[in-house]
Amino acid sequence: MNRGMYAQIQATIRRKPDEIESLIQLLSSSRYLERIADHATNVAEDVIYMVEGVIVRHGVERYVGETDEGEKA
Repeated sequence: MNRGMYAQIQATIRRKPDEIESLIQLLSSSRYLERIADHATNVAEDVIYMVEGVIVRHGVERYVGETDEGEKA
């Protein structure tokens, strides 16, 4: 998300250099929102581990639809 926002803001800065301050603030906000989303994901993964005992951090697709024995549901 942040990379795409960076490219858009860079193009807008070239078109409207007089609005650079607000565009830089927008870029910072984008970065902070992405960090908040990353932290929320980490919290959710920790909760899943505490409740289910399943580690989902590295490869959610391995765990979706599997039984406790590792068989497809």
